[in-house]
Amino acid sequence: MRVGEEVYRLAGDIFPIARSITGKGVLKTFEVLNAFLKNNNCPEFEIHDIASGTQVFDWNVPKEWEINEAYIENEKGEKIISFADHPLHVVGYSTPVDRWVDLEELKQYIYVQEDVPYAIPYVTSYYKERYGFCMSMQMRDSLPEGKYHMYIDSRLFDGKLTYGDLVIPGSTEKEVLFSSYVCHPHMANNEASGPALICELIKYVCAMKNRKYTYRFVLVPETIGSIVYLSRNLDHLKKNVKAGFVISCVGDNDDYSIVESKYADTYADMVLSNVLDYLPHYTRYSFLKRGSDERQYNAPGIDMPVVGFSRTKYVTYKYYHTSKDDMSYISPEGFDGSYEVVTKVIDLIENNGHYRLTCLCEPQLGKRGLYPTISKRGSYDAVQSLRDFIAYADGKHDLIEMSGIIGIPAYDLIPIKNKLM
Repeated sequence: MRVGEEVYRLAGDIFPIARSITGKGVLKTFEVLNAFLKNNNCPEFEIHDIASGTQVFDWNVPKEWEINEAYIENEKGEKIISFADHPLHVVGYSTPVDRWVDLEELKQYIYVQEDVPYAIPYVTSYYKERYGFCMSMQMRDSLPEGKYHMYIDSRLFDGKLTYGDLVIPGSTEKEVLFSSYVCHPHMANNEASGPALICELIKYVCAMKNRKYTYRFVLVPETIGSIVYLSRNLDHLKKNVKAGFVISCVGDNDDYSIVESKYADTYADMVLSNVLDYLPHYTRYSFLKRGSDERQYNAPGIDMPVVGFSRTKYVTYKYYHTSKDDMSYISPEGFDGSYEVVTKVIDLIENNGHYRLTCLCEPQLGKRGLYPTISKRGSYDAVQSLRDFIAYADGKHDLIEMSGIIGIPAYDLIPIKNKLM
């Protein structure tokens, strides 16, 4: 099975889980992910629980949300929509309700996505108590006059918020951070793709020999989870993280994207940009277009070297935050592409450095089997990149800087460096 197919299958395993920023769905997601890691002889995520009400910087951990049943039914007792049919039918964190209303009042509690009228939108109300339902605009507009029963069996209570992290040590304490989120229900690209790819990256890192850097993988509920994580680990992260990447929306087969750090000047910006620069096409977004947890990692006083990586960036694709962001929107091919980009990033970070020739003047490559022994037109073309590398191997430039001078991907300089070493 190729990598993309394996990631797609894992994404499919966690896709239908009814997640929110708290609750059983998050725990179930970690059970599935840890089972995958265990089956592949990798370490598992360590699970942490933070009590509701705990202050984390300027925020407080919210109450835990539990939902058992929810539906709208007509006067005949026919269910129009239900939570059991699709978790997006209920506004996230809805409080309980058991009321009969007429159609006009019912529509006050129904949310639709007008630009995708055939899809169910994803709507939440985490920090203000309310209830509501979601359906396609087509369905809402087709409802006949009459009485409707709104029913939600849910509760908000002092419980916990759950997140997970996993650290794979290297020969140094300096770290590479990968972060994604586990809070969106029943969405493939804007949820399941990130954690699924993260698990495949864990496999990749575990298989690496002689790791230079320590690798930290973090899965949190978006926004509040990263705030919690930073509140508990900030000093260590600021001291040790060399580069960090928020992984989101990486399963589609369209664009590639980088969301830059606040000033687009970190090591993470440089590494990911160099890999993406040699793709046929990608889109660069400034930090002003941020939206995922790169916000928190770049917040004032946090200021970590973290960028966002996506295929088609959240918000910019048509089915974002709707029921149409399903398993048909992502593909094994999409995951193959994302995996290739991020593993190149890892390899480049591991191999990057300043290299200097140990002999004076131009070395004789022929006696080392690195140069054609017959001199004729075109015989030097195959070794031009090697010769260019040698010309700039003066200890003044790392591989990324040399890439800009020579005009080939820094990743492609790695085998040249290894050969010369």
